[in-house]
Amino acid sequence: MNILKSKKAISVFAGFIFILILCSFVSPFSVDGKSEQKIEHKIEYNKKKHNITLSWTAFGTSGNYIITRGGSRLASDFVSVGSTSKLTFTDNKPNQDKYENYYKVTRNEITIIISLENQIFGDNMYFYDRKHEKAETARNEINSQFATIGLGGANGEWTTKRQAYYFKANVNGQTYDVGGSGSASSAEANAIELGFYSHIGGLGRVPSDVKLGAIFTRPHLSGGANATCTFWRSVENVEVMRDFSWTVSQSTSARRMLIESTSKYISDIGNTNFWGSGGFIADTHYTTTRPNWAGQQQWYTRNTVFPSGSGAMGGSYNMVWQGCVNPPQADEKNSPVPTTPIIREKPFLFIDKDGEYKVFVPDWQKDRVGVSWSSADIGKGKIQDLVTEWYVTKEGDTDVDINNALKAGKNIFFTPGHYSLNAPIQVNRKDAILLGAGIASVTLEPTEKNTWGCIYADDKDGIIIAGLLMDSFNSTTYQIRIGNEGAKVDHSADSILLTDITCRVGGVQSKNIQIQASMQINSNNVVGDHFWLWRADHGSQKGGAARWTRDRCKNGLIVTGNDVTLYGLFVEHFQEYEVLWLGERGRTYFFQNEPPYDAPNQANWSSQNGKVDGYAAFKVANTVKEHHSIGMGSYAVMTGTDGNVNKKNGFEIPNSSNVKLEKMCTTRFAGSGNIQNVINSEGGTTATGVKRVVLYNNGSGTQPFDEEFVLPSNESYPAYIKMEK
Repeated sequence: MNILKSKKAISVFAGFIFILILCSFVSPFSVDGKSEQKIEHKIEYNKKKHNITLSWTAFGTSGNYIITRGGSRLASDFVSVGSTSKLTFTDNKPNQDKYENYYKVTRNEITIIISLENQIFGDNMYFYDRKHEKAETARNEINSQFATIGLGGANGEWTTKRQAYYFKANVNGQTYDVGGSGSASSAEANAIELGFYSHIGGLGRVPSDVKLGAIFTRPHLSGGANATCTFWRSVENVEVMRDFSWTVSQSTSARRMLIESTSKYISDIGNTNFWGSGGFIADTHYTTTRPNWAGQQQWYTRNTVFPSGSGAMGGSYNMVWQGCVNPPQADEKNSPVPTTPIIREKPFLFIDKDGEYKVFVPDWQKDRVGVSWSSADIGKGKIQDLVTEWYVTKEGDTDVDINNALKAGKNIFFTPGHYSLNAPIQVNRKDAILLGAGIASVTLEPTEKNTWGCIYADDKDGIIIAGLLMDSFNSTTYQIRIGNEGAKVDHSADSILLTDITCRVGGVQSKNIQIQASMQINSNNVVGDHFWLWRADHGSQKGGAARWTRDRCKNGLIVTGNDVTLYGLFVEHFQEYEVLWLGERGRTYFFQNEPPYDAPNQANWSSQNGKVDGYAAFKVANTVKEHHSIGMGSYAVMTGTDGNVNKKNGFEIPNSSNVKLEKMCTTRFAGSGNIQNVINSEGGTTATGVKRVVLYNNGSGTQPFDEEFVLPSNESYPAYIKMEK
């Protein structure tokens, strides 16, 4: 049932009666692996009477339905609470916390589980409660999923399975640590292994409320030594007691963590013969050990506290440490930035002191150093009630459901899933929030209406879009667009936040698609905190020369808005300028790029009206008067070519006194093609190794030719989209 009113969660009668009634839920089960029956069921909580009523559709063939109850889904002990021949049952003495009532209804060896949490959040969110479970319960289940449903191997990259694992706060000094020793990659560590499209979240107010033992992300390439395809996973709001071995590359987010100990190498696989392609950590406190990112090509770390010390912290090319306490000293590869000029941390789900599910929405902060929370304080921000203020999606919800909820004033919590849309999600009001869990994917299906994009947001204050992956199975103008063309509103008092955003062009679809720009930011005062915009260099479909014409996308990111600030920007493999910056006073802290592998020949890959080989990875237009970015890397991997394809410049900016780029690096990883210069015909070619330029500001290099850029316009939109005027 997908209409909004069917998902109302709270009814209050005269201020006394609280009844939690959510939509009917469906449980599938199989009998001897031969048949499957879907059983609808519902659970209602009456606050005044403190009783819970269950109902379900008939299953089994004869006899009574036996009802047992446990405090959690995997509770060690379920107790009998009754039996009935009817299709309904009322428990008049449930556990005090309504969310600690999981019911098994059994008949003829068929069992369904009914709970309020499952009814609210669906089948792809898994909740663990140490109060009712053994320490090893959560780890064993998560690792079983990692091993059995393809979350760890190569096929995991393209699965549509999505899942989030949420841990309730520890009680009475208990932890979720099963014990162990050594680095998280070792069998003796008994680590939780987090796979593709998976998320770990703590449901406490502060990270130390949920104590885990060890976490490991296992690479599947080169016998475990290569994590360059270890994508799409996240962890937040937990404490790691023994070892955090975050062996990852792009689209991997670690936030709001307390790390008591970590192995010498953050990407430890038992030896030092490891390589990865970058990642993101923010708002985290390491208490005892300075981690080492050895083996990583690059990394962005924001507002993180490290123990004091002077030891190297690893990395090969481009390491940016922003707003950190005790970061490494500055050198050619390390760029410490003293403060984070403006930031709002990502909202997160938690259980408040009243036992209700809430979403914490942090406040904006300026010039911040260190973490946003303390051992006893959730931080500065607003708390929203999930049930009354949010619409909780489940896989199968449509663009109609989501857009109707937004129009009704609800924020949107995307439970893990693969959301197939027939039209864009339209964010058209101030302070609206889209928050995804478990790398929820918003996918455009091939229909005649899907010619615009996955999400567009109007030019409104305070919009937040977080934790979503945009896919395209259809040709579109954009994948995500922020603000209408020509947007002029000043949002400096309540900026727009985009955080943990992935846009993926290609990799999974079998038909030809053409997208003009993966993301366009037209609004002013937008803050972006961790993007991976990716035209896929590999996928489940045949690659090689076919990819150049099948997976078409000109630009990864176009910025026309003023005062846009981006942290942790990863943009790769697009076919023209990968980042095109037209707005004033833009700032980027950390940029990672690889050019397209598959440009077929130089004639088909030349910029500035054919005068210049290839396209710069980061292009600031000649019309821009003020811009400043720091920590920029572009790495040549031009392998799918005729052997004679190069690009002239890694970066291009106007020779202007208030336009500058700092700490730029280019190199060649593979293939015959080279980046011939770092910036504006200066810095040297990757044919002779790594090239660096510390600062380019109104330099003596060759200014790029003036160009007229063809951008998407109102004429690009289909008639059914009502654009804001």
